[in-house]
Amino acid sequence: SPVFPGLFEFCSRYTGASLQGATQLNHKICDIAINWAGGLHHAKKFEASGFCYVNDIVISILELLKYHPRVLYIDIDIHHGDGVQEAFYLTDRVMTVSFHKYGNYFFPGTGDMYEVGAESGRYYCLNVPLRDGIDDQSYRQLFQPVIKQVVDFYQPTCIVLQCGADSLGCDRLGCFNLSIRGHGECVEFVKSFKIPLLVLGGGGYTVRNVARCCALIFSRAVYNDFFPRCILCLLFPNTEYFEYFAPDFTLHPDVSTRIENQNSRQYLEQIRQTVFENLKMLNHAPSVQIHDVPSDLLSYERSDDADPDERGSEENYSRPEAANEFYDGDHDNDKESDVEI
Repeated sequence: SPVFPGLFEFCSRYTGASLQGATQLNHKICDIAINWAGGLHHAKKFEASGFCYVNDIVISILELLKYHPRVLYIDIDIHHGDGVQEAFYLTDRVMTVSFHKYGNYFFPGTGDMYEVGAESGRYYCLNVPLRDGIDDQSYRQLFQPVIKQVVDFYQPTCIVLQCGADSLGCDRLGCFNLSIRGHGECVEFVKSFKIPLLVLGGGGYTVRNVARCCALIFSRAVYNDFFPRCILCLLFPNTEYFEYFAPDFTLHPDVSTRIENQNSRQYLEQIRQTVFENLKMLNHAPSVQIHDVPSDLLSYERSDDADPDERGSEENYSRPEAANEFYDGDHDNDKESDVEI
């Protein structure tokens, strides 16, 4: 990971943006938060790795865990999300699911399907190792049933989705054959569960395709529909970033390559069955004992001039709570009236 001028400010900006998105989701200010500069999933606690310096994903998930009992992390970058997996490998509060290229010494060299977590986090880590050349149809046939099963078993109250664009065809460092539309369909499917969603960027080394991918995912997440297949100048006229859509300025260029799809039906079925067997080891969604919630990084409560003798509005105290996991009173452990101790 190279060092460059302005590195600290760069890390502060993208990490702060992801953190703010998590805080807004916690306070129900929005249903979907997006930070294209985030998603740097390789960074570890003690080292930078793979062009990632601070793992904004881990920091954002830690913020989400203050309010949400279970957070699901989904990674569709071509590289394995090793930094996020390592951070939550021993806990059941976060379930990590990564779809990535694996084998032939491909960076970072982790993400085998038998890496399933340890201790209380055993079987809460799912890896889907893929081979070169996977296309939209093969990816869809694996992604949708796996994610549906994960959501049904784990019942997350919030989802973090890393949308690395290096899984697109024609990427400089990639070897997949996904189209921009196929990439967007993954976001559309995750959004269909209607669970609070934090969407982050990630890898992507062919800039013109990354720009298109971000535009398409944004339209899918915000406008509930794909932008029409038309000239981008009708949508983004005279912007400083317009040149990133060159040379043809269309939203859906041909990104197919001559890389052969080495993911056979038998191989994909084997992966699917292995993942489903691991999910069957989870008897139920883990619950969280009642505990004090740490203070928020950012406060959205208007308490500067509040009257200490006047009760605040109900919205100041509302927090997302999963049913049957919290009691009304501090000492109400039997679901009956609170008793002073």
